[in-house]
Amino acid sequence: MSIPPSSLRVAIVGSGPAGFYAAEALQKAAPGISIDLIDRLPTPFGLVRGGVAPDHPKIKSVTRIFDRIATHPGFRYLGHVRVGQDVTVEELRARYHMLVLCYGAETDRALGIPGEQLAGSHAATEFVAWYNGHPDYAATHFDLTQGEVAVVGIGNVAMDVARILAKPTSVLAATDLADHALQALAASQVHTIHLVARRGPVQAACTTPELRELGELEGVEVIVDPRDLELDAASEAQLAAMEDRNPAKNLDVLREWASRPRTGAPRTVVLHFNASPVALSGNERVEGMTIVRNRLESDGRGGVRAVPTDDTQQLPVGLVFRSVGYKGKALPGVPFDERTGVVPNLRGHVVEQAGSTATVPGLYVAGWIKRGPQGIIGTNKLCATDTVTQLLADVAAGDVPVLPEGGSSIDQLLAERGVTVTSWADWQTLDTAEQARGAASGRPRLKITNVQEMLEIIAAGPA
Repeated sequence: MSIPPSSLRVAIVGSGPAGFYAAEALQKAAPGISIDLIDRLPTPFGLVRGGVAPDHPKIKSVTRIFDRIATHPGFRYLGHVRVGQDVTVEELRARYHMLVLCYGAETDRALGIPGEQLAGSHAATEFVAWYNGHPDYAATHFDLTQGEVAVVGIGNVAMDVARILAKPTSVLAATDLADHALQALAASQVHTIHLVARRGPVQAACTTPELRELGELEGVEVIVDPRDLELDAASEAQLAAMEDRNPAKNLDVLREWASRPRTGAPRTVVLHFNASPVALSGNERVEGMTIVRNRLESDGRGGVRAVPTDDTQQLPVGLVFRSVGYKGKALPGVPFDERTGVVPNLRGHVVEQAGSTATVPGLYVAGWIKRGPQGIIGTNKLCATDTVTQLLADVAAGDVPVLPEGGSSIDQLLAERGVTVTSWADWQTLDTAEQARGAASGRPRLKITNVQEMLEIIAAGPA
């Protein structure tokens, strides 16, 4: 069907960076285009609100761009709408010419070791959502009476978890950290945080600024075994071939830490490179972790692989956070690749199954559910633009689904089902309320962490 791009009706599911950047790309290509941005929460911004560490406020300033995108003619925010429950993908496809899924990677990857089911074993994603005030995790309990904690992984999320656990709450009190988390962390008895990395310092996924922050925390000592910084031949070759200088900078930071004299600080962060957890022990809850020493060898493709040895060590931890990657989840009515945790696609156009070239008419993806959990916020702009470019090429080729006539609108359908849909103006009401609550205690905002309370504030209207 031939249709001008500006006459398209497009729905985007997910109001994180990928969703907003997809909307922006569509607005630039077709001013006045009709876009409904759908999210299951009354609050937008996805991981910018629920994932970015509260002590990194500059990263959250990207929401100013999203605010501008939301003011464009033809844009609507449909909050508090659960796709897959309140409305199906099939029902959305019957009401919009194009549907772009940007719902991210909501679950985490498991370690797959004995004892992982014990109390005290958590996904780092749960902890991050908890301290950021996500309604799904506001009531989650983390036993911070434990003295020693392990964080498995060494990406930026692992860095965030370790830093929030170690950072003085007097500093965190000036951020938008969720109030329940601030109170719990103020009473924390955690004094030792073990960071467990499967491979060596060259392969560490964290960025240098995130790593360096650990060594700058007041009252915190970072312990690195100098022997872990002696590179094997495969890592030496990998480092020499890298264009990215981040690993070399990380190595410089680690070597400087390893040379520092011990200070006896009240809290310590201990880095364990070339180590993997093989079991969690305990009767009803975590009481320890067994890690195995790995040796690194070339994988034959320019990288290295970790090979376990017979050398094991016991860590006396009572709390464990696994931070070994996010993973997407299937949405009813949408093809999904369980192996990779993404929706199979060709440049953002969903295909019937992984490895297929047969596309699903009018169905697209962007962000982590398209490419996997990698990159920074800005990476989603390139990803979303790439998807929109493909979408518009399909429109130019006449590949636009014909919508059935005479059906109910999305508004009518949701109203019939008793769904309380929130708008962008409603979000602005919540935003004002959060900032006002925060101002009373000298904080940028005090997040509302209960959806029912959000709806009550919205119903009461602007103050």
